[in-house]
Amino acid sequence: MKILIAGLSSLTQNYVAALTACGMEAIVDLSDTPQAASYDGLLLPGGGDIDPSFFGQPNCGSVSVDRSLDLRQFAALEAFLQAGLPILGICRGCQLLNVHFGGSLIQDLPEPDIHRPQSGDRLHSSCCTEGSLLARLYGATTFTINSAHHQALDRLGQGLSVIQRAPDGVAEAIVHDSLPIFAVQWHPERLRGDFAVPEAVCGDPIFLYFRQLCARRPHS
Repeated sequence: MKILIAGLSSLTQNYVAALTACGMEAIVDLSDTPQAASYDGLLLPGGGDIDPSFFGQPNCGSVSVDRSLDLRQFAALEAFLQAGLPILGICRGCQLLNVHFGGSLIQDLPEPDIHRPQSGDRLHSSCCTEGSLLARLYGATTFTINSAHHQALDRLGQGLSVIQRAPDGVAEAIVHDSLPIFAVQWHPERLRGDFAVPEAVCGDPIFLYFRQLCARRPHS
């Protein structure tokens, strides 16, 4: 099972490790014309901020903007959407999905907040919707996750639903209402293996569920 990680190879080692540990082959590539038919699913990883012009705003706090990266990731997203293949977004990837479907972002969360990293990820509680994907995966609606971001989802994209929130109301996970797409604002790849944190949940169920989604893809 081959998964495309549409990201920079220097920043994707933890995603590769997580996918590999969960029985998938990870290929890191940022081609201008991704060949979705060669893969079983797409992972949109974390990273810097998205150019706010993509959601119709001037820059009001976005940093590390790379429009070329944005365009390549949007191209990969569109290719996999057209192919009807599963997509998992993590952190920036969650925000990218929201923007693609017509949503917007809070460019800089007001301080103090519980999401900005401080010598590593921040840990905080979260609450997911009863009966939602995450509630089924973790057998609970309230559990601790990690954060390392200063932006958040604002206006929600068309067809997307929030299924998890932090205590301050920030969206922590979304699913598409009809497509095999889900995303988390937190970092499951840093809550597993050598990065496991006793106080927080394990990230593996996210990747194992993604594998299940990808195994259902139609093969010619």
